[in-house]
Amino acid sequence: MTVKDELSSVEEGTLLPLMEAFYTLQGEGYHKGSAAYFIRIGGCDVGCHWCDVKESWDAKRHPPTSINEIVKAAKKFSNTVVVTGGEPLMWNMNPLCTSLQASNIQIHIETSGAYELSGDWDWFCLSPKKNKLPIKQAYHRADELKVIVYNKDDLKFAEQQAEQVTSDCKLYLQPEWSRREKVMPLIVDYVLENPKWKVSLQTHKYLNIP
Repeated sequence: MTVKDELSSVEEGTLLPLMEAFYTLQGEGYHKGSAAYFIRIGGCDVGCHWCDVKESWDAKRHPPTSINEIVKAAKKFSNTVVVTGGEPLMWNMNPLCTSLQASNIQIHIETSGAYELSGDWDWFCLSPKKNKLPIKQAYHRADELKVIVYNKDDLKFAEQQAEQVTSDCKLYLQPEWSRREKVMPLIVDYVLENPKWKVSLQTHKYLNIP
């Protein structure tokens, strides 16, 4: 395949910059504790300073991989796939979703919502970031809103974000891992006072699994 053909295939979504894929338990949010196959797509320009997968940011570091290969591997492990990043919506997700659905696989996405939506998702987890806010369609599509809390001001940001999702959207506050000891008491008190919110923990890190 020529470089031109490869670039065209990436644009079409039949090749994706795959950083890694692995079978584990969902550690966060609504589906925590459930087995799932994670597909981590490279590329992200949202630039969260506390991101724990900064190696995902540069898509050029991750080889364009055929979605046929990605789906073939996923089918061996689970009937639920979580597409994450990086920021997966930087790429055309339609072909990947179509192929996974043809294999009767449930498809979840974890996204900042800052890019045009593509793909047909069974579960849409929106994790908004201050430095690159979600587009309107992402708020309307969100099944789950997960706000990372680094300091007290993030609770105000969380409320601003919650005002823009639908009434059926599940609301989660999650402590940023490196600050969890300091912000967890704030989150607990806040959820007790505002029970529309729930606490999300990165349980996979406590369990020492991917």
